Amino acid sequence: MKRLALITLPLTLVLLAVSSYLALVVAPTEATMGDVQRIFYYHVPSAWVGGFCFFINFVASIWYLWKRSPRSDALAAASAEVGVVFCAVLLIEGTLWARPVWGIWWTWDARLTTTLVLWLIYVSYLVLRRFSAGQTQVMAAALAVFAFADVPIVYMSIRWFRTQHPSPVMGGGENSGLAPAMLQVFLVNLALFTVLGILFIWLRYKLETAEQALESAHAQAALKGAA
Repeated sequence: MKRLALITLPLTLVLLAVSSYLALVVAPTEATMGDVQRIFYYHVPSAWVGGFCFFINFVASIWYLWKRSPRSDALAAASAEVGVVFCAVLLIEGTLWARPVWGIWWTWDARLTTTLVLWLIYVSYLVLRRFSAGQTQVMAAALAVFAFADVPIVYMSIRWFRTQHPSPVMGGGENSGLAPAMLQVFLVNLALFTVLGILFIWLRYKLETAEQALESAHAQAALKGAA
């Protein structure tokens, strides 16, 4: 499986380069926003992968609280790290889009604010895992369960509140929708970003389980030395 992941990763990166050419060159220019709209082909997939990672973290954390499985804890840690990276990319992309379209880098819009809060919560989760002592995994898992509550809030924010953020391009009302050529490029990027996110989680998970095995070996050696 590890060899498959290492083969699939560079292939996915090559395909992402091709999809970037499609997004930046081949896809038609949006009539209202112009070329800055092309950020959309990366912005929405980044949001999707971030939310997907946090969902995996949520499920793995519940499983850890129930079974105390080290593997589920490793998966929770791996998915949270990857999710934080994609969420950070999402926020950066949003500011790059906002500057030419809104004339400002940032506004305390409901979607933007809840997304920033989401990122800060999961950064706090990673800090807790890194620096706390005692029942670190249990505390982190409990935090993760509550943290995930912000994910549906982020998703629904533009439906619940009046915001500057654009409406969803699919299922968002009479002005939503993409031209067929745009939709094809978007779906390609969405699929490739998803594969990339899964690969990153897998590789980080393998590293985390290796670290757990090493820590366990050190602990056993210390116990033998003390005896």
